Amino acid sequence: MSAGLVLYEDRHWRDLRPLTDVVPVPALAFGADTLGGRLARAAGLPLLATVARPAALAARGAAGAPPAPPAPGEPVLVLNAAALPGPWLAAAREARVPALLVGDGRVAGAHLPWSMLAPGLARGEDFETFLLGLALPAFPCDAAFVQFPWHLIERNADAIAADLAARPAAVAGEVHPAAVVLEPGRVIVEAGARVEPLAVLDARSGPILVGAGALVRSHTVVTGPCVVGPGTQLLGGFVSRSTIGPECRIAGEVEECVWQGYANKRHHGFVGHSAIGEWVNLGALTTTSDLKNNYGNVRVWVDGRELDSRSPKVGSVIGAHVKTGIGTLLPTGASIGTGANLFGGGRFAPKRVPAFGWWDGETMAEHRLERFLETARVAHARRGRELGPDEAAALEALFAATAGERRAG
Repeated sequence: MSAGLVLYEDRHWRDLRPLTDVVPVPALAFGADTLGGRLARAAGLPLLATVARPAALAARGAAGAPPAPPAPGEPVLVLNAAALPGPWLAAAREARVPALLVGDGRVAGAHLPWSMLAPGLARGEDFETFLLGLALPAFPCDAAFVQFPWHLIERNADAIAADLAARPAAVAGEVHPAAVVLEPGRVIVEAGARVEPLAVLDARSGPILVGAGALVRSHTVVTGPCVVGPGTQLLGGFVSRSTIGPECRIAGEVEECVWQGYANKRHHGFVGHSAIGEWVNLGALTTTSDLKNNYGNVRVWVDGRELDSRSPKVGSVIGAHVKTGIGTLLPTGASIGTGANLFGGGRFAPKRVPAFGWWDGETMAEHRLERFLETARVAHARRGRELGPDEAAALEALFAATAGERRAG
């Protein structure tokens, strides 16, 4: 029996950019939790440590010493945070020690004594190289991975359904008698949440979770599978088959999306089949295209290269702290880098916007770092939070690291 769990991100975190620019892979919202949270729950083991880029961990307040370590000879299960839970996990827990688990051409994890593992815990994104250097016996497994941003989007609704399947329906919050709840046996309303009159929770196609302190205003239709995160406010419109992270403000039409949290879309406009980072503000009538006129597969820019998503339905991938002005139009498969500011309303934005790009509808320039940080501090304050020094340092480091992308773009 394993003494505990270690989660790590491997070198493929770049394939999830811009979502992972300042967020470690285990912390990405997915289903009714995060990638790391879902794995830890499925593994059923105490989390001993998370290994990722130190700056990304520190920016989220996740860096620090692990709990008391196991005895040196005790086995520990190590899991790649981008791997999806499945039957392979049970076999991983029972795998011989030591063992390296490989699925789909990628390391899914390992099972090894704590004494072998402990020296690698400070290796950050080089942790996988450390594992491979141990020359552990390799065993195949059927693990699947979230490798690219569109995998988060296309697999999210099924993940919500799986995550909420084991949770009994419960109404600890307030649901107004004039609200409409379809299939109440699949609806969870947590303590402090409020569903106003003439709102609709339609769980016929999948379960719905309204998180603690969330608000569903009148004339909002929520269609499952759907998660409304803690403190989030749905302010009218249609929200379906989506994960909305904590403390978002959402109105208009949202379909098949993953919102990381602390984001605003308070007005009309369609956002579909998209992944949206933290602290994003989408101005009124900002609209995404998620389907090409010829119904062909959508190509998306990821970490400097354009890839075929092999899907006809991909909207936008939007990094943290992006701001769009009124009437912004995002083309199919748009990739908008962290910290970008777009305000050329009424015209299609470029399909690829570099981190900290400043697009006025005609030309692309560089967002000034100090002005960007000022705006970020204001955005945090509007949610009762503070832009901490570690988070600011991570953004400053990203600004420096992506200077070449802006020159090239």
